[in-house]
Amino acid sequence: MRSTPIPRETLAVGLVLFGVVAFSINAGVSRIALDSGISAAVLSGVRAVGSASLLGLAVLLFRRSQWRIPKQDHGVLLIYGLVGVGIMPLFYFEAISRIPIGLALLLEFLAPVWVALWARIVRRQEVNRLLWPAVSLTVVGLAVIAGAGLGDLDPVGILAGIACSFAFATYFIFGERLVSRSDPIAVTFWGFSISGILWTVVGLTGFASAWWSISLTDDAQTPEAVGGLVVPLGLVLLWVVALGTVIPFSAETTAMKFIPAIYVSIIATAEPVGSAVVAWWLFDQTLEAGQIIGGLIVVSGIVLALLSRPGHQLPATVE
Repeated sequence: MRSTPIPRETLAVGLVLFGVVAFSINAGVSRIALDSGISAAVLSGVRAVGSASLLGLAVLLFRRSQWRIPKQDHGVLLIYGLVGVGIMPLFYFEAISRIPIGLALLLEFLAPVWVALWARIVRRQEVNRLLWPAVSLTVVGLAVIAGAGLGDLDPVGILAGIACSFAFATYFIFGERLVSRSDPIAVTFWGFSISGILWTVVGLTGFASAWWSISLTDDAQTPEAVGGLVVPLGLVLLWVVALGTVIPFSAETTAMKFIPAIYVSIIATAEPVGSAVVAWWLFDQTLEAGQIIGGLIVVSGIVLALLSRPGHQLPATVE
């Protein structure tokens, strides 16, 4: 008896869900790396250089004819690499090291709301009426979260999460233009390459610790929930780069060949929920009932913001 082939759309949804799970777990693994004593800047540099190396190999093997970016997009690519890929993880890692991971991811995922507002107010693009309910839901949700104890959290962590959302919006705005004319894997390779150069310069000038100054053989301890094992720091960093960045990104990018990018982005909004579950499991981080309710309201607003711009191609989510 012949087996029925899996529809491409179903396979694509499975790839996106795999990406969501991998990115959610990566938030916890990144926290283990940060708790081992390395800074957000160092982790950003390691992630950038490692991801650029793996993606460069993928481009060389599978996208050799598509690695070029049109000359007129070089300026856009520079901003995309410096801000959307380079600076964004600095705020992301700083946020998850200071406030509950689920809340940090929720703040980061405000980006689609900023993108929709940018499109309507700055670019004068047509958006449907879902935008304003989206903004309203987001504001209400954040107000509920604030009323449920936002003031008790580390203010630097909160500001880092908000800053991350603006950097993430830059990733979407400039990445949207780039992937409309170039291969998404090639675009991301160049973005991580520019980011790697940024963090290398930062290390050479002494503004932050150099990413190459870490010892891969240093100890990193996993949470008690997974046995409290002591493992080499290099193994944790390898997870962050390969299993936490390159592989899930590739899965979500591949999914966009079979389903619209807008649906990929909507499914990806499950990531703050997944990250909150991982944080509860690994670090016993819990959110108050009001914060959970407010978070669900915010996620609803984010989904509506994504739906307010139908027909726009988005790059896959990268954490």
